[in-house]
Amino acid sequence: MTIKSPPEWGWDQLKLVASGLGGANPDEIWPAAARRGTPSVRRIGLQDLRGALREGLTDFAANRTDVAFLCLIYPVIGLVAARLAGHHLLPLLFPLAAGFALVGPLAAIGLYEISRRREQGKDPTWIDALSVVRSPAIGSIAYLGVVLVAIYTLWLLAANAIYRETLGPELPLSFMGFVHDVTTTEAGWTMIAIGIGVGFIFAVVVLAISVVSFPVLLDRNVGVGTAIATSLRAVAANPGPMLAWGFLVTAGLVLGTIPFFLGLIVVLPVLGHATWHLYRRVVA
Repeated sequence: MTIKSPPEWGWDQLKLVASGLGGANPDEIWPAAARRGTPSVRRIGLQDLRGALREGLTDFAANRTDVAFLCLIYPVIGLVAARLAGHHLLPLLFPLAAGFALVGPLAAIGLYEISRRREQGKDPTWIDALSVVRSPAIGSIAYLGVVLVAIYTLWLLAANAIYRETLGPELPLSFMGFVHDVTTTEAGWTMIAIGIGVGFIFAVVVLAISVVSFPVLLDRNVGVGTAIATSLRAVAANPGPMLAWGFLVTAGLVLGTIPFFLGLIVVLPVLGHATWHLYRRVVA
């Protein structure tokens, strides 16, 4: 028997998880009831949003060490991206941060799995979060993830075009100079107004197709089309609460990027767990 260091043990666990990509038996993942019919949608109210957040906090408190470790990758990615960007990508710094809400549902997939396992009375760890890749639905999850990444890319292209038509096309010379131009000039305020409007459209599209689609794919033996259709029906049946949820998630993720993306270590797991519980309240 060999005693391994934590990095060696963690690497071995990752290899073990990856070796079973999509290989879990459907009977192991989905009970018989989850393999029949089209998911039905309930009507919810604002009190359900509060309840989902409360349950999300409970899940986070129960697994805070594991999920904080799991989510540490996001501030690291943000800091590395900001460092590599320099002043050349200053106009995209806020769109990069704000646009994280567009791929947030994909980033939280492991958190949904932790909440799912806690519902079953298990005591999950961060390895269990990564084991989601064993799900037979991993292909559908990856496909929907690619769709969100494509939308995120389109948002960045749109944000860059807005900058070029208002404050650009020249790049800012410094961070403080860029902040001054954005906050004190007519062109800067125009860029902010147009950016908020366009960003709102992107956010609504992503909310409509993904608010419960990833949890549906984890929880039921359905395809991407059914998952997206269920998400669209959930939003159509609950426009007010879903819009409020979208604002809440977006605001939380944007605030989570301050300071230096470190807030995401707490904000992302709480919102991720809460989204799973929102799914439970919306989908019968």
